[in-house]
Amino acid sequence: MSTWEVVVTTVAAEFSDINDVEQTTRVCLRLTLAAILGGILGIERESQGKAAGLRTHMLVALGAALFVLSADPTGEVNDAMSRVIQGVVAGVGFLGAGTILKSESLANVRGLTTAAGLWLTAAMGVAVGLGQEIVAILATVLALITLHVLPLLIEPKTGEETEDG
Repeated sequence: MSTWEVVVTTVAAEFSDINDVEQTTRVCLRLTLAAILGGILGIERESQGKAAGLRTHMLVALGAALFVLSADPTGEVNDAMSRVIQGVVAGVGFLGAGTILKSESLANVRGLTTAAGLWLTAAMGVAVGLGQEIVAILATVLALITLHVLPLLIEPKTGEETEDG
């Protein structure tokens, strides 16, 4: 075997982690759906002028799905997968903590909704990565209702500070 053939064979072997059409399709669909669902929440946050917008939410959902898919593309939940999910949750918790700003007054804390939205976005990415697409879509719809519709129903009291994420 020539050196060139060894190089080609080695490169082909390195990129053979997805070895059939069904698995390739599943991975592509899951990663794309995670990015889309994260993007939907990101668009809502960006339209409200929040720092964590479209790209941040897309990347969080995509990253969470990728961690799960990398651990097991079939979405089987086992002890190893449980540890992966715990790591994603902890990591996104740190990311969310960076969005929370507290002033001198305890009544004036900003960024809690954004932090919670990033946390939820990661959970949606995990759900998609595990193959629970309908659960993730339902969570996205409920999040949109929570973020966009509920504030219209609840008027803040005059003169009171509100946490607007």
